[in-house]
Amino acid sequence: MADPLLFNPRTYDPAHFDPETRRLLRATVDWFEERGKRRLIEDYRSRAWLADFLAFSAKEGLFATFLTPASAADGHEDKRWDTARIAALNEIFGFYGLDYWYAWQVTILGLGPVWQSDNAAARARAAELLTQGEVFAFGLSEKSHGADIYSTDMLLEPDGDGGFLASGSKYYIGNGNAAGLVSVFGRRTDVEGPDGYVFFAADSRHEAYHLVKNVVDSSKYVSEFRLENYPVAAEDVLHTGRAAFDAALNTVNVGKFNLCTASIGICEHAMYEAVTHAHNRVLYGRPVTAFPHVRRELTDAYVRLVGMKLFSDRAVDYFRSAGPDDRRYLLFNPMTKMKVTTEGEKVIDLMWDVIAAKGFEKDTYFAQAATEIRGLPKLEGTVHVNLALILKFMGNHLLNPAEYAPVPTRLDAADDDFLFRQGPARGLGAIRFHDWRTAYDAYAEVPNVRRFREQADALCAFVTTAAPDEEQSRDLDLLLAVGQLFALVVHGQLILEQAGLTGLDEDVLDELFAVLVRDFSSHAVELHGKDSATEDQQRWALGAVRRPVVDDARSARVWERVEALSGAYEMKP
Repeated sequence: MADPLLFNPRTYDPAHFDPETRRLLRATVDWFEERGKRRLIEDYRSRAWLADFLAFSAKEGLFATFLTPASAADGHEDKRWDTARIAALNEIFGFYGLDYWYAWQVTILGLGPVWQSDNAAARARAAELLTQGEVFAFGLSEKSHGADIYSTDMLLEPDGDGGFLASGSKYYIGNGNAAGLVSVFGRRTDVEGPDGYVFFAADSRHEAYHLVKNVVDSSKYVSEFRLENYPVAAEDVLHTGRAAFDAALNTVNVGKFNLCTASIGICEHAMYEAVTHAHNRVLYGRPVTAFPHVRRELTDAYVRLVGMKLFSDRAVDYFRSAGPDDRRYLLFNPMTKMKVTTEGEKVIDLMWDVIAAKGFEKDTYFAQAATEIRGLPKLEGTVHVNLALILKFMGNHLLNPAEYAPVPTRLDAADDDFLFRQGPARGLGAIRFHDWRTAYDAYAEVPNVRRFREQADALCAFVTTAAPDEEQSRDLDLLLAVGQLFALVVHGQLILEQAGLTGLDEDVLDELFAVLVRDFSSHAVELHGKDSATEDQQRWALGAVRRPVVDDARSARVWERVEALSGAYEMKP
């Protein structure tokens, strides 16, 4: 029987969505399943460009339906920007291969500045290109500066007729080989400071657009391109001045959310393979899964994966319910990017420890999963960058709650238009949150939730009595250790909220929180060992270490769920 907590193509029926969304999601699954595992792996190994996949998308109107906001849909009732169904498609793409997800992801990034723009001509052009099946690209990063947009060397020289000639290069730009529209960030040569920033639309087929190379050895075309006196007309300008800067950051806010559900899809496919292999292999006269350490590793991988899904599903609700007076998504967003994707790495590592050499074999999905899972924590800002961002919210989140109406599950067929009018990308430290304790209180009788709550309360005491002083606040190494502790509290909170909304089995929840208790203890010990940690901080760190509540019967029941994954899904040859 299929596990209801995991995506399984054999039983997948997204009945919670509207008919057209349901049809497109199922059609996408069927397209991959019809191609089969051998073709999927061969395309990955041969670095084939995704022409067949993009032709399928164009024929079905997949990207156009999912990525055209209602305001640009010209009355097409199925077109909208709906984070819930975008997340569902991320998971499917991750399940079958990150190359497919990547072409979709950078199209989302390329569209961000367009849908935030008041340029009606550019918006209409983008909508028509989507209808034609084109992909998009986001020209932000540069070889010498990365994503440091303050230092861009893409220069726009006024041409004397109200337009510009753009010259410069961009690096690490997905779809740069094929994009019908590339949103490019640069600065004017005649205006100093932030007022000189410009976002403009370019066409990769223009003669002044020079494709240099694919900088990675992959089907993902992660390009370097160069513009040489590229003509930028007034109708090509998307944003100027500070608005261009905000459009860059707000686009990343939209795009980096997609990394979490891609990571989930990768882990799900790999888990079916890993459990099936381990359960059917005999060593020393016993199935591999009879060994206690193997059961522990696979169980830990399973509950971590469930936690990833619960957190990400709940974060969708906050994304979709966001507005000028509710910006809580700006914490949960880097959490999905940083925490969920690093959890994905742990899930793969746990399973790889079990299946060992099998994880290298060329006829497995696992071999590519083990490679591709590494990329997601490193895209759209490193783990360290997102941890530092998360820290901005710690004081208000832990100690200064505000009243909010409860946020419901958001699976309705609505357009998430606020994502394209987020406004200035500042003021994060002033954002308030609902009381995180409420979610923990609802599960106070679950032993490991109660144990983890002790650690969360201890972190509040740390913030009020032993927080880093002014000098330590410049020690990012120390602060990142604190950020990991805070991230665990937020991770647990949304997991519990989603558990309450979905009626999650309490055995699974208790086993998951046993893992989180261990994680908190591990990060506390890491903080204890930091060079600049004070004696008070060292004492606090050791005092926050806890042992999970052990329940052999509970663990055995959760193991039965894991064991049942053996043979539950295998892609056809």
